Amino acid sequence: MELTWHGHSTWHVTVGDTDLLIDPFFDNPKTDLDPSDVETPDYVLLTHGHADHIAHAGEFSEATLVATPELVSYCEAEFGFEDAVGGMGMNLGGTVECGNAFVTMVRADHTNGIMTENDTSAGMPAGFVISDGEPTDAASTTLYNAGDTALHSEMRDVIGDILEPDAAIVPIGDHFTMGPTQAAVAVDWTGADHAFPQHYDTFPPIEQDPDDFASDVSDADVHTLAADEPFTLES
Repeated sequence: MELTWHGHSTWHVTVGDTDLLIDPFFDNPKTDLDPSDVETPDYVLLTHGHADHIAHAGEFSEATLVATPELVSYCEAEFGFEDAVGGMGMNLGGTVECGNAFVTMVRADHTNGIMTENDTSAGMPAGFVISDGEPTDAASTTLYNAGDTALHSEMRDVIGDILEPDAAIVPIGDHFTMGPTQAAVAVDWTGADHAFPQHYDTFPPIEQDPDDFASDVSDADVHTLAADEPFTLES
């Protein structure tokens, strides 16, 4: 499994021959890429409907969309997506096959309104667990992307105990999500061996030193990635 961070919460994940793009938002100070520089992935995964997570989703509307049914409907109308996984999106607790990847949608504690003239609801916010095999197979390489979230006990009781991720991507920006200290607790609760910070240094309210996060993590190796540089994750 190969991971590339494009700043903020935008990730490119390759599982076998399958390319997944998570929360495309390239107007951030970490990346030098424009959406036009990125090849259309097989799947676009959206954790929720805030502008800093879906801003450039429409640039990849030929991909298959993975999101809640409410967010799928919005993206079909606004961005021209025609294909959604399962034809109608998915929801919390479900697992779908996306090419060579298994994608499980998990809980995130956040808001999820799309601030338009009509203030559209995008359903529940979510995180994703991405695996190269059945998500409960110990031999699989498994990645947890928490999305935008506060600390919550399902990180320990469901994601950690049942899905057993090898790596965890967590927001550390504070203000809108967990800060470094609670994000470190989240990593420890999942039991992951590797941790990656996201959702920081994009706007003044979420400026953080990722070393503060790294120093609070007890048992995982923390990787503060440079944007646009691939990282190979192995079980």
